[in-house]
Amino acid sequence: MEDVQKHSVHTLIFRSLKRTHDLFVSNQANLPEIDERLERQRRSIKAKDSYGLVLDRAIKAAEAKRMAMLHGDGNKMLAITDGSNPSDLIEMDGNDSSLIRFQEKNKSGLNINNNTSLVRASLPNNGANGTGASNVQLIPKKAPSIPKPKWHAPWKLSRVISGHLGWVRCIAVEPGNEWFATGAGDRVIKIWDLASGKLKLSLTGHVSTVRGVAVSSKHPYLFSCGEDRQVKCWDLEYNKVIRHYHGHLSAVYSLALHPTIDVLATSGRDSTARIWDMRTKANVHTLTGHTNTVASVVAQATNPQIITGSHDSTVRLWDLAAGKSVCTLTNHKKSVRSVVLHPSLYMFASASPDNIKQWRCPEGNFVQNISGHSAIVNCMAANTDGVLVSGGDNGTMFFWDWRTGYNFQRFQAPVQPGSMDSEAGIFAMCFDQSGTRLITAEADKTIKVYKEDDEASEDSHPINWRPELLKRRKF
Repeated sequence: MEDVQKHSVHTLIFRSLKRTHDLFVSNQANLPEIDERLERQRRSIKAKDSYGLVLDRAIKAAEAKRMAMLHGDGNKMLAITDGSNPSDLIEMDGNDSSLIRFQEKNKSGLNINNNTSLVRASLPNNGANGTGASNVQLIPKKAPSIPKPKWHAPWKLSRVISGHLGWVRCIAVEPGNEWFATGAGDRVIKIWDLASGKLKLSLTGHVSTVRGVAVSSKHPYLFSCGEDRQVKCWDLEYNKVIRHYHGHLSAVYSLALHPTIDVLATSGRDSTARIWDMRTKANVHTLTGHTNTVASVVAQATNPQIITGSHDSTVRLWDLAAGKSVCTLTNHKKSVRSVVLHPSLYMFASASPDNIKQWRCPEGNFVQNISGHSAIVNCMAANTDGVLVSGGDNGTMFFWDWRTGYNFQRFQAPVQPGSMDSEAGIFAMCFDQSGTRLITAEADKTIKVYKEDDEASEDSHPINWRPELLKRRKF
């Protein structure tokens, strides 16, 4: 059997193009005739679409010019204002190209000041041949200015708390602001006194890393989730597990309590977020749509009540009543590991290794990019004072002004003596209820508490504000 001759892709494409050309070249000369009526109609539609805002002014200016030509003076121009008749004309010099305020005259010749407008009137002085065209131009809008950021005091390390035997992965502060809970890779949930930093209680029951904790504001309950696929409800009066929520097919990475309804939202490595009835343990909704690990879930009282961030680089806004996705934000280019709600504004932020993005609820309208934290951003926290903090996988912490995206402080979190440099990651962070203390959970098995520097002032730590660097990229 004869071998089939193989050709390169370029040769085959060229042959295909040549065959196409030979097939249709005979029809090139037989182009259809242009219908002038349709062409005029097309141009008029395009003119209305593109210049509809100024088209009526242009027509009036052309009418005024035609009337001036009929009066026999080519160097004079008659202008009319919006809403006036062609008979009510004001004569002006054709050489004048300044902004002129026109006033309509009533029948007695008096000026009426309630119908004035600014137009630019210019006419080249080219005699009575009438070839010059008048320019009607709108006054340009002033460019929006970037607001100056608010001054924030720098933050400094206040306390280091040790006690866990593994990476500390999650934090939750109790609504009464007296204690906080942490979960770690040692499978233990520990409860610490917020004022003194002393250990109050250890809860054991998980058989793998604890990845999320949340404290209810209405019940004496603590909720936890972990890599053992378990979601537990602890009764803090008896310090025992009273409910299990079964359904996740893989590790559960994040959980959030709804502020007003008795439901719990969890998300994890099975690419879903699940809504649970707190009392009956029923799986109310399974929110499907993400194609990779759902690393973060948050809940709020207003729509969208559930927001999720995923390793598939998308953020989804969910309708809690219908259990369906209402919006998917695809602006991020890399995995989204953290989503944080602003405590008082109707906004939220999402973090990815490319940058942090701010969004406005309820539609998820993009507000601005906050660029500069060039690391894998594991966690974020925001307080009512307008401070946004982001924590990186390499131990870097960036402090931002929420409104302007200005980075007013950055530093490397100190690693505990004896730890490796690779154990500098920050896995979780949150402000206490007053917003004056920042608690971080870190890879060196410690919990760090930060406070604002009381001795700092605007003179000692001035704002190095350069608006030319804050270019808001709209994507």
